[in-house]
Amino acid sequence: MRKHLSLFLVSSVFLLCVSAVAQTSAQATLKETFRGAFHVGVAINADQITGKDARGDAIILQQFDSISPENVMKWEVIHPRPDAYDFILSDKYVEFGLKNHMFIVGHNLCWHSQTPAWVFKDDKGNPITRDALLQRLHDHIQTVVGRYKGKIDSWDVVNEALNEDGTLRQSPWMKIIGEDYIIKAFQYAHEADPKVQLNYNDYNLETPAKRKGAIELVKKLQAAGIPIAVVGNQAHLHLDKPSAEDEDATITELAATGVKVAITELDIDVLPSAWGHTADVSLNIQQNEKLNPYPKGLPDSVQQALAKRYADLFAVYWKHRDVVNRVTFWGVTDADSWLNNWPVKGRSSYPLLFDRDGKPKPAFEAVLQTAH
Repeated sequence: MRKHLSLFLVSSVFLLCVSAVAQTSAQATLKETFRGAFHVGVAINADQITGKDARGDAIILQQFDSISPENVMKWEVIHPRPDAYDFILSDKYVEFGLKNHMFIVGHNLCWHSQTPAWVFKDDKGNPITRDALLQRLHDHIQTVVGRYKGKIDSWDVVNEALNEDGTLRQSPWMKIIGEDYIIKAFQYAHEADPKVQLNYNDYNLETPAKRKGAIELVKKLQAAGIPIAVVGNQAHLHLDKPSAEDEDATITELAATGVKVAITELDIDVLPSAWGHTADVSLNIQQNEKLNPYPKGLPDSVQQALAKRYADLFAVYWKHRDVVNRVTFWGVTDADSWLNNWPVKGRSSYPLLFDRDGKPKPAFEAVLQTAH
């Protein structure tokens, strides 16, 4: 009798496991839900690229059909010294995407941040000439883009070149080369891989003045014969702003220039704003308990507000699926988010669709329901 009971229990557990697997596999995924409308992507980190984060990798492969590199292709990582490139992680990143048949994004080629100081200086520490800096930019882009020609589908060529008022940021690129550094960067990228999709990427394009600056930049590139294909709106957003109407207007006005629009770094900060909303990575604010109100978990009321916020945004993206070609989340789970430690060190942030245990949050289902 005990033997039969044991067999019955084992069989029952086995059937329950099979049922659970079948149920999980039958559940809708982000990439399947929005297939044919736009790619759903995610930024991945070094642990996910190298397979150390198995749980994260499982979510990536199940849910997403596009990847962006969080840091491994930025200049300070891939080209740390004048005479040395480091392609170890970037090669693994591209291999990950190719193996899993994903739309692969390269991020990024020309940025004022996370670029080593040597790029802008001679061997005596003085600023280099315009021609010397153009040569360095050319060589870097030719080397990096050329290495992944035919493998990377889309490059963020220039990143965050605009001030909040829409004028060009006075970065070292701008000060040494002049405003045509943007045109040159796009030219070099196109020469290195004539078939790759070229993007301009920035944040806070929901702000009318900054959006106007982006539109003017696109028109200058087009007038110069540059094949700019996409403007990336990062969409590092807050729980209450910018509004869905602002997102709608941003996509409409950018697309009117003839480019596609990508949502490139989506997350929604549910924590109190410590700075006046921005995505300037140089910002750093001291710890403050009032700025970290949910150290042990997110209250249900905030979970529901986050779900509604994501649903409202994805309704806009779905509406504009003729011009929106990609929506990429900046991180896989809440544990991966840059907002846990920026701009306030040690904060617990909850900006994504999957919680710290890798489980889908109410916002996940809310996003799926927007496709109709």
